[in-house]
Amino acid sequence: MAALLVILVVSAFAGDAALAGMMQQSADVSKPSPGDLFAKAAVLMDGDSGRILYGKNENEVLPMASTTKVMTLIVTLENASLEDTVTISSYASSMPDVQLNARAGEQYMLKDLLYSLMLESHNDSAVAVAEHVGGSVEGFAKMMNDKAKALGCENTHFITPNGLDAADDSGAHATTATDLAKIMRYAIGNETFLEITRTASYSFSDLSGSRSFTVNNKNALLTMTDEAISGKTGFTGNAGYCYTCAVKSEGRTFIIALLGCGWPPNKSWKWKDTTTLINFGKENYELKEVGLENHAYEPIDVVDGVKERVFVACETKKIKLLLGKHETFKIATSILTQTQAPVKAGGTAGVVEYVVDGQALYRFPVVFKEDIKRTDYKYYLDKIMGGWF
Repeated sequence: MAALLVILVVSAFAGDAALAGMMQQSADVSKPSPGDLFAKAAVLMDGDSGRILYGKNENEVLPMASTTKVMTLIVTLENASLEDTVTISSYASSMPDVQLNARAGEQYMLKDLLYSLMLESHNDSAVAVAEHVGGSVEGFAKMMNDKAKALGCENTHFITPNGLDAADDSGAHATTATDLAKIMRYAIGNETFLEITRTASYSFSDLSGSRSFTVNNKNALLTMTDEAISGKTGFTGNAGYCYTCAVKSEGRTFIIALLGCGWPPNKSWKWKDTTTLINFGKENYELKEVGLENHAYEPIDVVDGVKERVFVACETKKIKLLLGKHETFKIATSILTQTQAPVKAGGTAGVVEYVVDGQALYRFPVVFKEDIKRTDYKYYLDKIMGGWF
């Protein structure tokens, strides 16, 4: 039989505060809010932990327009070479505005079409890229949906690579603010993604050299603040204005996702909501050093073992965590008080969790440090014989 001991340790945010003071950290402070937003749905996410710091209708399924192209780009970067040659199909060239106006039969370097895709949000470039990477738009959509599932997106369905309004037997082309923030959070981990989406202006030609293009970045946040590191706008008549971005400020990474943030002529509302959420994050959340390092744990009793106790270990570490003044940080430790032999080194003996306001953000396994065999007839015989002789 195994018994479980659950311990709750309250840890300070950082610094020299005494444990008593830490335990008095207020949980009564009301949770702050950025106030009214224009967007139908919005999320402010901690880019490091993936924790949602603020949400408005964050799990409501809504169309996402050209913010879709964040996934289009990341799937392409992970499945194709930037030096590939892409031939424009008649279907790709038939896409509605916004478009590069590429012509059927023309050939381009994949890298060039990706700048067209992200800086000017060209719909024909998106389809050309999808057909090249996925074999067809449908094949590429499957790759997008598979990637979304792998990222933990529970309410996202991709049909098109450009975000134009669409529906099929599985539903509408749509996502949630939570899922869109997850996708952006993942995407900014790719250096080429950042390089493309941060570029202000880019020039290229088709491979024959007969046509030349210059595309300019439509992500105005890059010129509004030096802290912006990436972003993608979007608009359709059904989706309204949409936007997702990432911002770095004093070691903090904030991810923002906005869906249904107004319709014409309210194009600027998304920038107002973005600024509101950035300021809210900067004013209310700070990086604090929390956690345990090289903490020792009591050994666990072993039932029917050749040893009576087994030592355990847990590789916890101090980390920098984004915390609000209104939040409590705790270390929750659940460890067995006894276990049944045989015991295998590396086996699980419990878990240590770093918890913020009831949400476990980091989990560290507690493991047995050694093998301990179960007692048997030979063990007791040896003990008896040893006592006699």
